[in-house]
Amino acid sequence: MQQDLNERQQAVLDWVSQGCPDGVWTDSVFKTSAQALHSRGLIKITKRRGSWIAQITEKGRQYLLHSGGHPAEQSNSDTSEDLSERPPRPRPRTSPKPRPNYTDQLLEELIANNGHLIKPLSSGPGSVNWTSRVNAARKSGKIPHTQELYGCRTHRGYEIKLVDIPAWRLAELTPLPVPTRLTKPHAVVAALEKQPQPMDLTKSIQGRALRIIQALITATEAQGHKAALETTQGAPPLHRRRKAPPHFSITAQGESVGFLVLQEQDRSEHVPTDKELADAKKYSWMRIARFDYTPSNRLRFMLRGGNPHRASEWADLPDRPLEDQLVEIAQEVDLRGEAAERKRRADQQAREEQQRRWEAAMHEARAAYAHAYRVKHLEKQAGAWHQAKRLTEYVTAVRDHTTSLPPGQERAEIEAWLTFADAHLQHLTDSTSAPKLPSPPKPSGDDLKPFLGHWSPYGPRAY
Repeated sequence: MQQDLNERQQAVLDWVSQGCPDGVWTDSVFKTSAQALHSRGLIKITKRRGSWIAQITEKGRQYLLHSGGHPAEQSNSDTSEDLSERPPRPRPRTSPKPRPNYTDQLLEELIANNGHLIKPLSSGPGSVNWTSRVNAARKSGKIPHTQELYGCRTHRGYEIKLVDIPAWRLAELTPLPVPTRLTKPHAVVAALEKQPQPMDLTKSIQGRALRIIQALITATEAQGHKAALETTQGAPPLHRRRKAPPHFSITAQGESVGFLVLQEQDRSEHVPTDKELADAKKYSWMRIARFDYTPSNRLRFMLRGGNPHRASEWADLPDRPLEDQLVEIAQEVDLRGEAAERKRRADQQAREEQQRRWEAAMHEARAAYAHAYRVKHLEKQAGAWHQAKRLTEYVTAVRDHTTSLPPGQERAEIEAWLTFADAHLQHLTDSTSAPKLPSPPKPSGDDLKPFLGHWSPYGPRAY
Protein backbone atom coordinates (compact mmCIF):
# COMPACT_ATOMS: atom_id res chain seq x y z
CA MET A 1 0.00 0.00 0.00
CA GLN A 2 1.34 3.43 -0.86
CA GLN A 3 2.47 5.33 2.20
CA ASP A 4 1.53 8.95 1.35
CA LEU A 5 0.39 10.23 4.74
CA ASN A 6 2.14 13.10 6.47
CA GLU A 7 3.06 12.99 10.14
CA ARG A 8 -0.19 14.56 11.36
CA GLN A 9 -2.35 12.23 9.26
CA GLN A 10 -0.36 9.24 10.52
CA ALA A 11 -0.88 10.40 14.10
CA VAL A 12 -4.62 10.94 13.55
CA LEU A 13 -4.98 7.48 12.00
CA ASP A 14 -3.21 5.84 14.94
CA TRP A 15 -5.36 7.89 17.36
CA VAL A 16 -8.58 6.73 15.66
CA SER A 17 -7.40 3.12 15.76
CA GLN A 18 -7.13 3.45 19.56
CA GLY A 19 -10.75 4.56 19.88
CA CYS A 20 -10.17 8.36 19.83
CA PRO A 21 -9.11 8.73 23.49
CA ASP A 22 -9.59 12.14 25.08
CA GLY A 23 -6.79 14.55 25.87
CA VAL A 24 -4.69 13.89 22.76
CA TRP A 25 -5.70 16.93 20.70
CA THR A 26 -6.06 20.35 22.27
CA ASP A 27 -7.85 21.90 19.27
CA SER A 28 -9.91 20.83 16.25
CA VAL A 29 -7.17 20.98 13.61
CA PHE A 30 -7.12 17.18 13.53
CA LYS A 31 -10.51 17.16 11.77
CA THR A 32 -9.02 18.30 8.46
CA SER A 33 -6.52 15.41 8.54
CA ALA A 34 -9.36 13.09 9.51
CA GLN A 35 -11.35 14.31 6.52
CA ALA A 36 -8.38 13.48 4.28
CA LEU A 37 -8.19 9.98 5.82
CA HIS A 38 -11.94 9.58 5.29
CA SER A 39 -11.59 10.47 1.58
CA ARG A 40 -8.89 7.76 1.29
CA GLY A 41 -11.16 5.18 2.93
CA LEU A 42 -8.84 4.67 5.90
CA ILE A 43 -11.42 5.85 8.45
CA LYS A 44 -15.15 6.44 8.47
CA ILE A 45 -16.55 9.71 9.85
CA THR A 46 -20.17 10.13 10.93
CA LYS A 47 -21.87 13.27 12.22
CA ARG A 48 -25.08 12.94 14.18
CA ARG A 49 -26.78 15.74 16.10
CA GLY A 50 -23.61 17.72 16.52
CA SER A 51 -21.42 14.75 17.58
CA TRP A 52 -18.32 13.80 15.57
CA ILE A 53 -17.45 10.08 15.46
CA ALA A 54 -14.52 8.46 13.64
CA GLN A 55 -13.86 4.71 13.23
CA ILE A 56 -11.01 2.98 11.53
CA THR A 57 -11.79 0.82 8.49
CA GLU A 58 -10.23 -2.49 7.46
CA LYS A 59 -8.20 -0.59 4.91
CA GLY A 60 -6.89 1.64 7.70
CA ARG A 61 -5.96 -1.38 9.86
CA GLN A 62 -4.01 -2.85 6.95
CA TYR A 63 -2.28 0.45 6.43
CA LEU A 64 -1.15 0.59 10.06
CA LEU A 65 -0.09 -3.05 9.94
CA HIS A 66 2.16 -2.58 6.92
CA SER A 67 3.42 0.83 7.96
CA GLY A 68 4.53 -0.27 11.41
CA GLY A 69 1.55 1.08 13.38
CA HIS A 70 -0.25 -0.85 16.15
CA PRO A 71 -4.02 -0.56 15.94
CA ALA A 72 -5.86 -1.40 19.14
CA GLU A 73 -8.00 -4.11 17.60
CA GLN A 74 -4.98 -5.90 16.17
CA SER A 75 -3.11 -5.91 19.48
CA ASN A 76 -6.16 -7.25 21.34
CA SER A 77 -6.56 -10.17 18.97
CA ASP A 78 -2.87 -11.05 19.25
CA THR A 79 -3.16 -11.79 22.97
CA SER A 80 -4.99 -15.08 22.32
CA GLU A 81 -2.31 -16.39 19.96
CA ASP A 82 0.93 -18.14 20.74
CA LEU A 83 3.47 -15.43 20.08
CA SER A 84 6.24 -17.99 19.80
CA GLU A 85 4.54 -19.65 16.82
CA ARG A 86 3.84 -16.40 14.97
CA PRO A 87 6.33 -15.72 12.18
CA PRO A 88 8.42 -12.61 12.76
CA ARG A 89 6.86 -9.44 11.39
CA PRO A 90 8.88 -7.99 8.55
CA ARG A 91 10.54 -4.71 9.43
CA PRO A 92 9.11 -1.90 7.36
CA ARG A 93 11.43 -0.44 4.82
CA THR A 94 12.40 3.15 5.39
CA SER A 95 11.12 5.54 2.78
CA PRO A 96 12.22 9.06 1.98
CA LYS A 97 10.54 11.83 3.95
CA PRO A 98 7.36 12.83 2.07
CA ARG A 99 7.13 16.28 0.60
CA PRO A 100 5.00 18.66 2.65
CA ASN A 101 1.34 18.70 1.64
CA TYR A 102 0.65 22.43 1.37
CA THR A 103 -3.07 21.94 0.88
CA ASP A 104 -3.46 19.99 4.12
CA GLN A 105 -1.33 22.54 5.96
CA LEU A 106 -3.40 25.42 4.60
CA LEU A 107 -6.73 23.81 5.49
CA GLU A 108 -5.56 22.88 8.99
CA GLU A 109 -4.36 26.43 9.57
CA LEU A 110 -7.66 27.83 8.31
CA ILE A 111 -9.67 25.63 10.66
CA ALA A 112 -7.45 26.62 13.57
CA ASN A 113 -8.08 30.31 12.77
CA ASN A 114 -11.86 30.17 12.23
CA GLY A 115 -11.53 30.04 8.45
CA HIS A 116 -9.66 33.34 8.02
CA LEU A 117 -5.97 34.00 7.33
CA ILE A 118 -3.91 36.99 6.23
CA LYS A 119 -0.53 36.04 4.80
CA PRO A 120 2.30 38.54 4.29
CA LEU A 121 3.17 39.31 0.68
CA SER A 122 6.79 39.14 -0.36
CA SER A 123 8.89 38.82 -3.50
CA GLY A 124 12.15 37.24 -4.43
CA PRO A 125 13.63 33.81 -3.65
CA GLY A 126 11.72 31.85 -1.06
CA SER A 127 8.51 33.86 -1.44
CA VAL A 128 5.20 31.97 -1.42
CA ASN A 129 2.75 32.20 -4.31
CA TRP A 130 -0.44 32.15 -2.28
CA THR A 131 -2.65 32.47 -5.35
CA SER A 132 -1.20 29.23 -6.70
CA ARG A 133 -1.63 27.44 -3.38
CA VAL A 134 -5.25 28.55 -3.07
CA ASN A 135 -5.96 27.36 -6.62
CA ALA A 136 -4.26 24.03 -5.90
CA ALA A 137 -6.36 23.62 -2.76
CA ARG A 138 -9.53 24.27 -4.76
CA LYS A 139 -8.60 21.54 -7.23
CA SER A 140 -7.48 19.04 -4.58
CA GLY A 141 -10.97 17.79 -3.76
CA LYS A 142 -10.23 18.14 -0.04
CA ILE A 143 -12.47 21.14 0.54
CA PRO A 144 -15.85 20.00 1.95
CA HIS A 145 -18.66 20.33 -0.56
CA THR A 146 -20.45 22.71 1.79
CA GLN A 147 -17.58 25.22 1.83
CA GLU A 148 -15.69 27.46 -0.58
CA LEU A 149 -12.14 28.79 -0.52
CA TYR A 150 -11.41 32.40 -1.46
CA GLY A 151 -8.15 34.29 -1.77
CA CYS A 152 -7.30 37.84 -2.82
CA ARG A 153 -4.72 40.57 -2.33
CA THR A 154 -5.62 43.28 0.16
CA HIS A 155 -3.81 46.21 1.75
CA ARG A 156 -3.11 43.98 4.77
CA GLY A 157 -1.63 41.09 2.75
CA TYR A 158 -3.03 38.04 0.98
CA GLU A 159 -6.40 37.26 2.57
CA ILE A 160 -7.66 33.66 2.53
CA LYS A 161 -11.15 32.64 3.65
CA LEU A 162 -12.87 29.30 4.01
CA VAL A 163 -16.59 30.08 4.14
CA ASP A 164 -19.77 28.05 4.24
CA ILE A 165 -21.80 27.89 1.05
CA PRO A 166 -25.29 29.39 1.55
CA ALA A 167 -28.00 26.79 1.99
CA TRP A 168 -29.92 28.09 -1.03
CA ARG A 169 -27.02 27.18 -3.31
CA LEU A 170 -26.95 23.62 -1.98
CA ALA A 171 -30.69 23.11 -2.32
CA GLU A 172 -31.85 20.58 -4.91
CA LEU A 173 -34.20 22.36 -7.33
CA THR A 174 -36.94 20.57 -9.22
CA PRO A 175 -37.29 21.77 -12.85
CA LEU A 176 -40.43 23.74 -13.59
CA PRO A 177 -42.78 22.40 -16.27
CA VAL A 178 -43.32 24.73 -19.21
CA PRO A 179 -46.66 24.26 -21.04
CA THR A 180 -46.55 23.26 -24.67
CA ARG A 181 -49.44 25.63 -25.39
CA LEU A 182 -51.31 28.37 -23.61
CA THR A 183 -54.77 27.11 -22.72
CA LYS A 184 -55.56 29.31 -19.70
CA PRO A 185 -52.98 32.10 -19.75
CA HIS A 186 -52.42 34.28 -16.72
CA ALA A 187 -53.82 37.82 -16.92
CA VAL A 188 -50.32 39.23 -17.45
CA VAL A 189 -49.57 36.71 -20.20
CA ALA A 190 -52.95 37.35 -21.81
CA ALA A 191 -52.28 41.10 -21.85
CA LEU A 192 -48.88 40.56 -23.45
CA GLU A 193 -50.39 38.14 -25.96
CA LYS A 194 -53.14 40.53 -27.07
CA GLN A 195 -50.88 43.44 -27.90
CA PRO A 196 -48.87 43.38 -31.13
CA GLN A 197 -45.26 42.62 -30.28
CA PRO A 198 -45.25 44.24 -26.83
CA MET A 199 -41.77 42.86 -26.15
CA ASP A 200 -40.49 43.47 -29.70
CA LEU A 201 -40.03 39.73 -30.29
CA THR A 202 -40.38 38.00 -33.61
CA LYS A 203 -43.35 35.66 -34.02
CA SER A 204 -41.07 32.64 -34.16
CA ILE A 205 -40.02 33.16 -30.54
CA GLN A 206 -42.81 35.19 -28.96
CA GLY A 207 -44.99 32.14 -28.28
CA ARG A 208 -42.14 30.39 -26.50
CA ALA A 209 -41.43 33.49 -24.43
CA LEU A 210 -45.06 33.71 -23.33
CA ARG A 211 -45.11 30.04 -22.31
CA ILE A 212 -41.95 30.52 -20.22
CA ILE A 213 -43.48 33.60 -18.56
CA GLN A 214 -46.64 31.60 -17.86
CA ALA A 215 -44.63 28.84 -16.16
CA LEU A 216 -42.63 31.39 -14.14
CA ILE A 217 -45.70 33.29 -12.91
CA THR A 218 -47.52 30.05 -12.07
CA ALA A 219 -44.58 28.82 -9.97
CA THR A 220 -44.04 32.10 -8.14
CA GLU A 221 -47.73 32.65 -7.39
CA ALA A 222 -47.78 29.18 -5.86
CA GLN A 223 -45.27 30.61 -3.36
CA GLY A 224 -47.62 33.48 -2.53
CA HIS A 225 -46.10 36.11 -4.84
CA LYS A 226 -48.01 38.45 -7.17
CA ALA A 227 -47.41 39.23 -10.84
CA ALA A 228 -48.31 42.49 -12.57
CA LEU A 229 -48.06 43.96 -16.05
CA GLU A 230 -45.56 46.77 -16.52
CA THR A 231 -44.77 48.56 -19.80
CA THR A 232 -46.12 47.46 -23.18
CA GLN A 233 -44.51 50.16 -25.29
CA GLY A 234 -42.14 47.81 -27.05
CA ALA A 235 -38.38 47.88 -26.97
CA PRO A 236 -36.26 50.99 -27.60
CA PRO A 237 -33.54 51.07 -30.26
CA LEU A 238 -31.15 48.14 -30.28
CA HIS A 239 -28.29 49.97 -28.58
CA ARG A 240 -30.53 51.06 -25.70
CA ARG A 241 -32.79 48.05 -25.24
CA ARG A 242 -30.98 46.76 -22.15
CA LYS A 243 -32.03 49.96 -20.37
CA ALA A 244 -35.68 49.59 -21.33
CA PRO A 245 -38.32 49.39 -18.57
CA PRO A 246 -39.45 45.89 -17.52
CA HIS A 247 -42.34 44.16 -19.27
CA PHE A 248 -43.78 42.59 -16.12
CA SER A 249 -42.96 42.30 -12.44
CA ILE A 250 -43.32 39.76 -9.65
CA THR A 251 -43.66 41.05 -6.09
CA ALA A 252 -42.27 38.74 -3.40
CA GLN A 253 -42.81 39.75 0.24
CA GLY A 254 -43.16 43.39 -0.75
CA GLU A 255 -40.10 43.41 -3.05
CA SER A 256 -40.94 44.08 -6.70
CA VAL A 257 -38.68 42.32 -9.21
CA GLY A 258 -39.02 43.60 -12.77
CA PHE A 259 -38.49 41.36 -15.82
CA LEU A 260 -37.20 42.63 -19.14
CA VAL A 261 -37.47 40.03 -21.93
CA LEU A 262 -35.01 40.44 -24.80
CA GLN A 263 -34.39 38.57 -28.01
CA GLU A 264 -30.71 37.88 -28.56
CA GLN A 265 -29.07 39.21 -31.71
CA ASP A 266 -26.58 37.45 -33.97
CA ARG A 267 -23.72 39.63 -35.15
CA SER A 268 -22.05 39.31 -38.53
CA GLU A 269 -19.53 41.37 -40.51
CA HIS A 270 -21.21 44.11 -42.48
CA VAL A 271 -20.51 44.21 -46.20
CA PRO A 272 -20.70 47.85 -47.36
CA THR A 273 -22.99 48.61 -50.27
CA ASP A 274 -21.95 50.73 -53.19
CA LYS A 275 -24.13 53.58 -51.93
CA GLU A 276 -22.55 53.44 -48.48
CA LEU A 277 -19.07 53.53 -50.01
CA ALA A 278 -20.01 56.47 -52.21
CA ASP A 279 -21.60 58.36 -49.31
CA ALA A 280 -18.59 57.72 -47.08
CA LYS A 281 -16.32 59.11 -49.80
CA LYS A 282 -18.55 62.12 -50.35
CA TYR A 283 -19.29 63.00 -46.71
CA SER A 284 -16.55 63.10 -44.08
CA TRP A 285 -19.01 62.50 -41.25
CA MET A 286 -20.35 59.32 -42.82
CA ARG A 287 -19.50 56.15 -40.87
CA ILE A 288 -20.15 52.67 -42.21
CA ALA A 289 -21.37 50.15 -39.67
CA ARG A 290 -18.94 47.34 -38.92
CA PHE A 291 -21.54 44.71 -38.06
CA ASP A 292 -25.04 43.60 -38.97
CA TYR A 293 -27.43 42.34 -36.28
CA THR A 294 -30.19 39.84 -36.94
CA PRO A 295 -32.71 38.43 -34.42
CA SER A 296 -31.91 34.92 -33.20
CA ASN A 297 -34.07 32.27 -31.52
CA ARG A 298 -32.43 32.86 -28.14
CA LEU A 299 -34.07 34.66 -25.24
CA ARG A 300 -32.65 36.63 -22.34
CA PHE A 301 -34.40 37.54 -19.07
CA MET A 302 -33.06 40.56 -17.14
CA LEU A 303 -34.13 41.05 -13.52
CA ARG A 304 -34.20 44.39 -11.73
CA GLY A 305 -34.99 45.22 -8.15
CA GLY A 306 -34.01 43.67 -4.86
CA ASN A 307 -30.73 42.18 -3.75
CA PRO A 308 -29.23 39.80 -6.40
CA HIS A 309 -28.19 36.31 -5.26
CA ARG A 310 -27.53 33.96 -8.16
CA ALA A 311 -27.51 36.50 -10.99
CA SER A 312 -29.49 39.29 -12.64
CA GLU A 313 -29.55 37.83 -16.15
CA TRP A 314 -30.45 34.43 -17.59
CA ALA A 315 -30.12 33.51 -21.27
CA ASP A 316 -30.38 30.50 -23.56
CA LEU A 317 -27.14 28.51 -23.66
CA PRO A 318 -26.11 25.89 -26.24
CA ASP A 319 -26.35 23.06 -23.68
CA ARG A 320 -28.92 24.61 -21.33
CA PRO A 321 -32.01 26.36 -22.65
CA LEU A 322 -33.89 28.93 -20.62
CA GLU A 323 -36.55 26.38 -19.70
CA ASP A 324 -33.97 24.40 -17.71
CA GLN A 325 -32.90 27.56 -15.85
CA LEU A 326 -36.42 28.68 -15.02
CA VAL A 327 -36.36 27.11 -11.55
CA GLU A 328 -33.29 29.22 -10.71
CA ILE A 329 -35.11 32.39 -11.79
CA ALA A 330 -38.09 31.46 -9.61
CA GLN A 331 -35.71 30.80 -6.70
CA GLU A 332 -34.03 34.16 -7.33
CA VAL A 333 -37.37 35.95 -6.98
CA ASP A 334 -38.02 34.13 -3.72
CA LEU A 335 -34.52 34.88 -2.41
CA ARG A 336 -34.83 38.58 -3.18
CA GLY A 337 -38.17 38.67 -1.39
CA GLU A 338 -36.71 36.93 1.66
CA ALA A 339 -33.74 39.31 1.68
CA ALA A 340 -36.08 42.30 1.48
CA GLU A 341 -38.15 40.93 4.36
CA ARG A 342 -35.03 40.37 6.47
CA LYS A 343 -33.91 43.92 5.73
CA ARG A 344 -37.31 45.30 6.69
CA ARG A 345 -37.22 43.41 9.98
CA ALA A 346 -33.67 44.58 10.64
CA ASP A 347 -34.59 48.17 9.79
CA GLN A 348 -37.63 47.96 12.05
CA GLN A 349 -35.50 46.61 14.90
CA ALA A 350 -32.95 49.35 14.27
CA ARG A 351 -35.68 52.00 14.36
CA GLU A 352 -37.11 50.56 17.56
CA GLU A 353 -33.65 50.47 19.14
CA GLN A 354 -33.02 54.04 18.01
CA GLN A 355 -36.38 55.11 19.44
CA ARG A 356 -35.56 53.39 22.75
CA ARG A 357 -32.16 55.06 22.96
CA TRP A 358 -33.66 58.46 22.10
CA GLU A 359 -36.34 58.10 24.76
CA ALA A 360 -33.68 57.13 27.30
CA ALA A 361 -31.58 60.15 26.26
CA MET A 362 -34.65 62.42 26.58
CA HIS A 363 -35.40 61.03 30.05
CA GLU A 364 -31.83 61.68 31.15
CA ALA A 365 -31.89 65.14 29.56
CA ARG A 366 -35.07 66.12 31.43
CA ALA A 367 -33.53 64.90 34.70
CA ALA A 368 -30.32 66.81 33.97
CA TYR A 369 -32.32 69.94 33.10
CA ALA A 370 -34.29 69.72 36.38
CA HIS A 371 -31.08 69.23 38.33
CA ALA A 372 -29.41 72.19 36.63
CA TYR A 373 -32.49 74.35 37.25
CA ARG A 374 -32.48 73.52 40.99
CA VAL A 375 -28.74 74.09 41.25
CA LYS A 376 -29.18 77.48 39.65
CA HIS A 377 -32.00 78.27 42.09
CA LEU A 378 -29.81 77.10 45.01
CA GLU A 379 -26.99 79.38 43.91
CA LYS A 380 -29.47 82.23 43.68
CA GLN A 381 -30.69 81.51 47.23
CA ALA A 382 -27.12 81.35 48.52
CA GLY A 383 -26.39 84.67 46.82
CA ALA A 384 -29.45 86.24 48.43
CA TRP A 385 -28.38 84.95 51.86
CA HIS A 386 -24.89 86.41 51.49
CA GLN A 387 -26.38 89.68 50.29
CA ALA A 388 -28.80 89.81 53.25
CA LYS A 389 -25.96 89.14 55.68
CA ARG A 390 -23.79 91.84 54.13
CA LEU A 391 -26.62 94.38 54.06
CA THR A 392 -27.62 93.61 57.66
CA GLU A 393 -24.12 94.40 58.85
CA TYR A 394 -24.15 97.63 56.87
CA VAL A 395 -27.60 98.73 58.13
CA THR A 396 -26.56 97.94 61.73
CA ALA A 397 -23.52 100.12 61.34
CA VAL A 398 -25.61 102.97 59.92
CA ARG A 399 -28.13 102.65 62.78
CA ASP A 400 -25.35 102.77 65.33
CA HIS A 401 -24.04 105.90 63.66
CA THR A 402 -27.49 107.49 63.62
CA THR A 403 -27.86 107.32 67.41
CA SER A 404 -24.93 109.65 67.75
CA LEU A 405 -26.49 112.34 65.53
CA PRO A 406 -28.47 115.24 66.96
CA PRO A 407 -32.11 115.60 66.00
CA GLY A 408 -32.54 117.31 62.68
CA GLN A 409 -33.02 116.90 58.96
CA GLU A 410 -29.94 114.65 58.41
CA ARG A 411 -31.05 112.24 61.13
CA ALA A 412 -34.62 112.22 59.82
CA GLU A 413 -33.40 111.34 56.31
CA ILE A 414 -31.18 108.55 57.62
CA GLU A 415 -34.03 107.13 59.71
CA ALA A 416 -36.27 107.14 56.61
CA TRP A 417 -33.55 105.26 54.74
CA LEU A 418 -33.29 102.77 57.63
CA THR A 419 -37.02 102.12 57.41
CA PHE A 420 -36.64 101.26 53.73
CA ALA A 421 -33.54 99.11 54.41
CA ASP A 422 -35.29 97.19 57.19
CA ALA A 423 -38.22 96.37 54.88
CA HIS A 424 -35.86 95.18 52.13
CA LEU A 425 -33.88 93.08 54.59
CA GLN A 426 -37.09 91.54 55.89
CA HIS A 427 -37.96 90.51 52.34
CA LEU A 428 -34.52 88.97 51.79
CA THR A 429 -34.69 87.19 55.12
CA ASP A 430 -38.11 85.73 54.35
CA SER A 431 -36.87 84.37 50.99
CA THR A 432 -33.84 82.65 52.52
CA SER A 433 -35.15 81.57 55.92
CA ALA A 434 -37.26 78.64 54.66
CA PRO A 435 -35.74 77.22 51.39
CA LYS A 436 -37.95 74.93 49.33
CA LEU A 437 -37.16 72.54 46.48
CA PRO A 438 -38.34 74.37 43.33
CA SER A 439 -40.41 72.64 40.64
CA PRO A 440 -38.76 73.34 37.28
CA PRO A 441 -41.03 74.50 34.44
CA LYS A 442 -41.68 72.27 31.45
CA PRO A 443 -38.54 72.46 29.30
CA SER A 444 -38.61 73.43 25.65
CA GLY A 445 -36.54 71.74 22.95
CA ASP A 446 -33.89 74.42 23.19
CA ASP A 447 -33.74 73.93 26.98
CA LEU A 448 -32.89 70.23 26.50
CA LYS A 449 -30.35 70.58 23.69
CA PRO A 450 -27.34 71.14 26.00
CA PHE A 451 -28.06 67.80 27.71
CA LEU A 452 -28.73 65.59 24.62
CA GLY A 453 -25.31 65.31 23.02
CA HIS A 454 -25.81 64.26 19.34
CA TRP A 455 -29.55 63.61 19.77
CA SER A 456 -32.25 66.03 18.69
CA PRO A 457 -35.05 66.96 21.10
CA TYR A 458 -37.55 66.68 18.25
CA GLY A 459 -37.24 62.97 17.50
CA PRO A 460 -34.74 60.10 17.02
CA ARG A 461 -34.39 60.77 13.29
CA ALA A 462 -34.35 64.58 13.41
CA TYR A 463 -31.17 66.52 12.76
